[in-house]
Amino acid sequence: MNKSNIEALLKPLGDNIDNFKKKVEETYDKESKERFSLEAKVKELVEQTNRVSSEANNLATALKGQSKKQGDWGEMILESILQQSGLEKEREYFLQQTIKDEEGNSLRPDVLVKLPDERVIIIDSKVSLVSYDRYFSAETAEAQEAHLQEHIKSIRKHIDDLHGKKYDNLESSLDFTMMFVPIEPAYMIAIQNDRELWAHAYSKRILLISPTNLIACLKLMADLWKREMQSKNAMEIVRRGELLFDKFVGFVSTLEEVGKHIKKSKTAYDSAIGQLKTGSGNLIGQAIKLKDLGLKSSKSISKAMLPTEDEPDQVIIDPRLLDGDSDFEPIMAN
Repeated sequence: MNKSNIEALLKPLGDNIDNFKKKVEETYDKESKERFSLEAKVKELVEQTNRVSSEANNLATALKGQSKKQGDWGEMILESILQQSGLEKEREYFLQQTIKDEEGNSLRPDVLVKLPDERVIIIDSKVSLVSYDRYFSAETAEAQEAHLQEHIKSIRKHIDDLHGKKYDNLESSLDFTMMFVPIEPAYMIAIQNDRELWAHAYSKRILLISPTNLIACLKLMADLWKREMQSKNAMEIVRRGELLFDKFVGFVSTLEEVGKHIKKSKTAYDSAIGQLKTGSGNLIGQAIKLKDLGLKSSKSISKAMLPTEDEPDQVIIDPRLLDGDSDFEPIMAN
């Protein structure tokens, strides 16, 4: 009995302990899986961060040390701005299009933008990054000033190189070429520390532009194209209006001719009706007299076509009356 009583008391406790143990094991397994999953995610995130950091370092190294990479990066920035400008690629602007100068030499500007009236403007991207980066990395004011002057000198060299290509001498080109500096702070620091830089570029028919200035210029070009299309539409409306007016005048003239023919037809119709029902010896009167003489017919002439009034009998005048002889009486003839 004691054993039975103890078993009765301990069995529920054992069952509860087993359930508790099972739940603990399930919770542990679940937490382990989540922990392992989180660890994998963290590891993946670290790898992605390291990869991005490595790619950024590689890009920075390439941009600082390789002029070709710098040029490609500047062209990419230029194209991304063009895509947002409202201009249509291969219609209003063209990338890396080969053109010929007056001497027959091949030129390949970064961007050629077409304007109304068959004019074009050349945009060329120039990146000056090495001295600019060293300027911010310098630890002393003297080193900063030296790198700043190198940065300005680099931009001036780009201006001279672009001027040497003589894009502005193209027959359809405007009188200047745009030099795009894709790094806004690099553009601003050069302009601020060299007051003659912009004037120097302009004297060589070069317009220095930054991303902010370029966006404004491209929006202006897009607006010019919009106005050009509106003007062309207005001219087309005028042309079609002239054609419509000419057609309308021709239609009115034809309608007048139709009216004249209708009038002539009515005159002819009235004349024919007059011959039928009016005047001496009209046809309808003669037909009625024939019927009265004994023609057999069940049909009759419409009342609307009957003579409006009986025609008077014809008076036969003897010629002797014309001599004034009053002894003769006029002879009435039916």
